[in-house]
Amino acid sequence: MKQTRSLGILVVLSVLMIIACTHKPETPVPAAANNNTGNNGGNNGGNNADTGICFSRDILPVFIANCTQSGCHNAVDKAEGYVFTSYETITAKDFVKGNAGETKLYKTITDKDIKDRMPQAPNAPLTSAQISLIARWINEGAKNTTNCGTPCDSNNYTYSAAIKPMMDTYCKGCHSTASPSKGVILDTYDGVKSAATAGKLLQAIRHEAGAVAMPSGGSKLSSCQIVQVQKWVAAGALNN
Repeated sequence: MKQTRSLGILVVLSVLMIIACTHKPETPVPAAANNNTGNNGGNNGGNNADTGICFSRDILPVFIANCTQSGCHNAVDKAEGYVFTSYETITAKDFVKGNAGETKLYKTITDKDIKDRMPQAPNAPLTSAQISLIARWINEGAKNTTNCGTPCDSNNYTYSAAIKPMMDTYCKGCHSTASPSKGVILDTYDGVKSAATAGKLLQAIRHEAGAVAMPSGGSKLSSCQIVQVQKWVAAGALNN
């Protein structure tokens, strides 16, 4: 009886060990996998599958939105000699492809000292998901992948599905409630609606004469994304 019971325990332990060894750790899912608008207006229908890191869709917008404000790492100010507006400039200085831990920009976004961490207060720190994606991108070789995702759908222009993700990706780093550049707030519905109904939002993203071109320091939004905003505004800028 004792021998049978011992054998049963060994079998159970063996099964548990097999399960533990075959379980794969979760991998950070690229931002656009849960986002209806990426750098190319990607829309994957809410699919949570890991589509792989895409620099233009998942990484560049994080730097544009959070690091290129006036006085920071844009092409004009070049704070501390760093410019985070393109693949070439992001990887140009103190950057070690394949090793996030040895890359200066990764060290600064994860610094425990709030005085040294980037983005600096009152700007919000990057989210854990954004930091994980940047780490994964660097560790996977920091590839300059572009034109990823499915085509933008200009008929998809609700606030929740298109406009808010777009503002979160490209705009709220500079225009948050905590740090509203030029007094413009784009991390809340009321703030986006106010800028939209005043005409400022479309003027900025269209790069119209006399307006400050947005996203600041980055490429112009795709024509499809601009059409999405135009249609949303024309329909009454609803919180839908």
